[in-house]
Amino acid sequence: MTAAKRMRNDALAIFRAALKAADPSHAVEQALRARKDLARYERVFVVGAGKAAGTMARAAERVLGRRVFAGSINVKDGDPARTRRIEMRACGHPTPDARGVDGTRRIVELCSQAGERDLVVFLVSGGASALTPFPTPPVTLRDKQATTKLLLACGASIDELNAVRKHLSMFKGGQLARVAAPARVLGLILSDVVGDKLDVIGSGPTAPDSSTFDTALSVLDRYALRGQVPKRVRERLEQGAVGSIAETPKPGDAVFERVENVIVGSNRTSLDAAERKAKELGYRTMILASTVEGETRDVGRMHAAIAREIATSGRPLRPPACVISGGETTVTLKGRGKGGRNQEFALAAAIDLAGLENALIFSAGTDGTDGPTDAAGAIADGETTARAKRDAAKALDENDSYEYFRGIEDLVITGPTGTNVMDLHLVMAR
Repeated sequence: MTAAKRMRNDALAIFRAALKAADPSHAVEQALRARKDLARYERVFVVGAGKAAGTMARAAERVLGRRVFAGSINVKDGDPARTRRIEMRACGHPTPDARGVDGTRRIVELCSQAGERDLVVFLVSGGASALTPFPTPPVTLRDKQATTKLLLACGASIDELNAVRKHLSMFKGGQLARVAAPARVLGLILSDVVGDKLDVIGSGPTAPDSSTFDTALSVLDRYALRGQVPKRVRERLEQGAVGSIAETPKPGDAVFERVENVIVGSNRTSLDAAERKAKELGYRTMILASTVEGETRDVGRMHAAIAREIATSGRPLRPPACVISGGETTVTLKGRGKGGRNQEFALAAAIDLAGLENALIFSAGTDGTDGPTDAAGAIADGETTARAKRDAAKALDENDSYEYFRGIEDLVITGPTGTNVMDLHLVMAR
């Protein structure tokens, strides 16, 4: 087996180990079985949203059984999870749709029924923000859709996107905790956010909101969008900034006195598992960071530079080497092609890897879906640009990484993984 073929096989094995460590089913079961107070509640409601919420709900049913009085979960189209006592509602992602509004309304209805002797288990994972649209009148769903598309296209970070979403919603930014009070609320959270910030994951429906209307306006101004977003969005944010509209609940608010939020899985957990597997396969390892952010193509080129440094100087590790990182980068759309941040990451890296022997870059999303594609990511090495029939720089300019890698069969296809803890990047050299 050639070194290149071996590295590809090893990269996939390392990725599978990272996915196993982020298994939300095991994490939820473990968290619930550790609770000694479940029998004291008269009723248990299970609600939630996210790309992994279906898997999480199924695990919750296994532990809670007939204790589940009622429940409803918003999941992404195609989620294969099936439950008996908890409703599953397929919704649009990444652009919110009317099904998401209906599903969120159902979650709110259930939580509003919960009393002081009841428990609300709230399951949240990446994608929850888009899956739980519940716009505050007069803002409409179409207004939120347009605003979301503008923010995604300009490369806004998840923190920035959610700061705006929370201030256009009746659900996000701690407002579900307000609805569920005085019930006990247990949030079980699979983090897809750099730094595991509770108020950012899923836009923090059960967490105090650290952002404000001023924060949301500053995001629009940073990307010169104040004049482009729908009029109702702009007016609501401007009215909130001058105090005409009540803020989302902040730290210290009484609605959080009976709320407990628990991180049950994160990118760091996956990186640790990836490192263990890489060592098992014979690599010298280094975890670079679990907080990688920035413009995707720039971060991809930085990882290519690390690969070249390893191959030429043996720094920061001598081959066989595996440098591991995680996080969530952003793509500023300029072309009309098809792809996702991980495929664009690999394409940018491929250009700088050209001609380099025995080195590889692997980048994939742990949810198995990279952007609006069926790929989780892609693999690049020193021969990628030579094997492709297309100009790599032009494909990058067109944001057309999917077709580029599909043409040379270097897409990473996993199908839905049932989890979501951001992305995994590998720099490998032998």
